[in-house]
Amino acid sequence: MPETAGSPAQTSKKAIYWIASLALAGVLLYYSLRGIEWRQVWITLRSARVLFVVLGFTLMTGSLFLRSYRWRVLLSAEGPVSVPLAFWATSAGYLGNNVLPARAGEVIRSLMISSRTGMSKAFVLTTALSERAVDAIAVITISSVVLLTMKDRPGWFAHAARPFAILGFCGVASIILIPAFEVFWFKVVGLLPLPPKLQAKVEGVLRNGLQGIRSFHDYSRLARFVLFTAIIWSADAVMTIVPMAFLLTAGLALGSALPSTPGYVGIYQFVATSVLTPFGLSRTEAIAYILMYQALNYVLVLSWGGIGFAQQRKRVATGTGLEND
Repeated sequence: MPETAGSPAQTSKKAIYWIASLALAGVLLYYSLRGIEWRQVWITLRSARVLFVVLGFTLMTGSLFLRSYRWRVLLSAEGPVSVPLAFWATSAGYLGNNVLPARAGEVIRSLMISSRTGMSKAFVLTTALSERAVDAIAVITISSVVLLTMKDRPGWFAHAARPFAILGFCGVASIILIPAFEVFWFKVVGLLPLPPKLQAKVEGVLRNGLQGIRSFHDYSRLARFVLFTAIIWSADAVMTIVPMAFLLTAGLALGSALPSTPGYVGIYQFVATSVLTPFGLSRTEAIAYILMYQALNYVLVLSWGGIGFAQQRKRVATGTGLEND
């Protein structure tokens, strides 16, 4: 019997997730914040130049726009998606990822695109998840190259990169191979003891999901996606100094995959103190930097994501836009 929202099983899963997230955040904050001179953190934050803060916000907004445009490249396999719609949906998704558990923002942005374009929810969600898999490969590539050039390497980071590399490459292999076995997947579904209507529903989801993965199989579309990926990660790294920037960007991306509290509190502090101190920064300076980064990120997602949510709510209230299962 399928689980429903609010059922005991779902409530239990949410409780376990939050307990794990809070416990992890507490442990990481303890190790990250020991010996921090909070007066010096405040002095460092107050001394931040407004021009640089505005420039940082602008760069982060540009990166968010490029991510939405890159996703639009994949979505074009099924039909046209306007640039504003892709941007607002992506912004709302990032807001969801920052305030909701289990990266629920991926579902939110997929539903926004589906409801406004008539595209299948399975297709849109598959492109969003496939995009994340490719990002994982980019993160691993960045961290591997930078770690090879470092004398003092963060031990936890070097070890964490290996399992994430395996997962990332499995994701890419799946993107390449899964559509090739389409006949096999439909045979498996056909053997399931399902009622005819439910089986047709499952086959439809499978068909749309395979179409989402195939969005990578067009060479022109793949080339544009890879180009935007390189630009996006380079733009993110400009926020600090290379190669420190690339390693910190990769570390934050890897850390965000763990169970976390809203805003990745605890995880980002641990990553910052682990990655930045080998480059000569004090733990206090590392904490000051990551607090400023998180504050800018919150302003970013609350600003653009809030507008995206408001637009979607307005369309739902007025009954405009397409709906499609």
